Amino acid sequence: MRPDDLTGIVPLHEAFPSDTEIAGLSSDSRAIRPGMLFFALAGAKADGASFAADAASRGAIAVVAAKGRRNGALSVPVIEVDDPRRALALAAARFYGAQPQTMVAVTGTSGKTSVAAFTRQIWEHAGFAAASIGTTGVVAPGRNDYGSLTTPDPVALHKLLAELAGEGVSHAAMEASSHGLDQHRLDGVRLAAAAFTNLGRDHMDYHPTVEDYHAAKLRLFRDLLPQGAPAVIFADDPWSQATIDAARAAGNHVLTVGRKGDFLKLNRVEHERAKQRAEIVHDGGIYEIDLPLAGDFQIANALVSAGLAISTGTSAPAAMAALEKLKGAPGRLDLVGATAAGAPVYVDYAHKPDALENVLASVRPFTTGRVIVVFGCGGDRDRGKRPIMGEIATRLADVTIVTDDNPRTEVPAEIRAAIMAAAPGAIEIGDRRKAIREAVAMLRAGDTLIVAGKGHEEGQTVGAETLPFSDHDEVRMALKEVAQ
Repeated sequence: MRPDDLTGIVPLHEAFPSDTEIAGLSSDSRAIRPGMLFFALAGAKADGASFAADAASRGAIAVVAAKGRRNGALSVPVIEVDDPRRALALAAARFYGAQPQTMVAVTGTSGKTSVAAFTRQIWEHAGFAAASIGTTGVVAPGRNDYGSLTTPDPVALHKLLAELAGEGVSHAAMEASSHGLDQHRLDGVRLAAAAFTNLGRDHMDYHPTVEDYHAAKLRLFRDLLPQGAPAVIFADDPWSQATIDAARAAGNHVLTVGRKGDFLKLNRVEHERAKQRAEIVHDGGIYEIDLPLAGDFQIANALVSAGLAISTGTSAPAAMAALEKLKGAPGRLDLVGATAAGAPVYVDYAHKPDALENVLASVRPFTTGRVIVVFGCGGDRDRGKRPIMGEIATRLADVTIVTDDNPRTEVPAEIRAAIMAAAPGAIEIGDRRKAIREAVAMLRAGDTLIVAGKGHEEGQTVGAETLPFSDHDEVRMALKEVAQ
């Protein structure tokens, strides 16, 4: 890449000859190699300007920084821009260039992972080489890479998109978190469509209010989705209308789905233990499908996914046929096994109030005995949600076991105490492994157990260390023990 290639993003041509070769980009000074650009980003814990000298010593040819920021005396030019985060994302898109031809993104509090995975599966069923990118990692033809970030940083993201395009992927669905949108990580992604699932309390340690949190989500429609492009919006959420209004004001082509939807309307649904029969209306036609997933929220996710696929060129019959073959995303109401008496045990990623409420409500229709839940709350995160989740658990479950999630640097007992304060009658078992075993051991015929909070995760973060831990593995071992 040459300086002129970044015209309109970073004015490098003012400081370098036109034949200067730019070897790469990074906001991490430790990753800088000779010939690269360093972007000094201000973060919550550290200011990138503090690492500008280190980047220069490692061979950076220039530092890109916010106007007016002090970067100290440097041996390389400092290029000032209005917003270094946005500049980095747009520069990364230019640097790596290629992207899958059809890109879609989904935002919302819950359901993003499932919608991205379902959309990929619908496209695959229709014959496209497709990928999904999000919390559980990257899934594409020939690759299944575990990940941890909902929305990768822009350099990693655009490098990944270029790799996928080079591997022949034509369609990709990705999650758009509020952090990622607020921090411009998706800027530069050429979107064909975008979607909204729902909004509940989450990330209140980052966003000052729920309204601010929603506003961050709306960047997907206001700033990133081209005018006239499809905005698929789940119509049955309390925040749906505000999202619809914002998308329309931004010039998006709004397509609503759900019981109140006009693009894909859910006429009726019959819940069974492992599947749901749904009647969906689209363009005057009626489709009756058997969705092989439990939970009303999965119907919502499936409709949003079908809306994204249809609005980007997949035929409605093909999309509806694909819904009958969907596989759930890892850790999303994931049936791990059952006791000899037939009591099922599910692992779910629900770690926020609305998600916990949805998953507990979803299993009640087919539970003839007790609903039992094991859950905790993460440390160094939104503390206000802890009593809220305690209240939800004890209201919707018959037996609640409060345990540790990822305590991180907080005292685990203090996290549990905040939950227990609003969870009368709950059982407190700090050791998550022991809590799961106790819950499995108490299962009787007709009961349902939900182990919530960690889902697909393969570790438990205690202090600064992440220890190997899988809810799936622990449930399997507990089920073996009770079977002996």
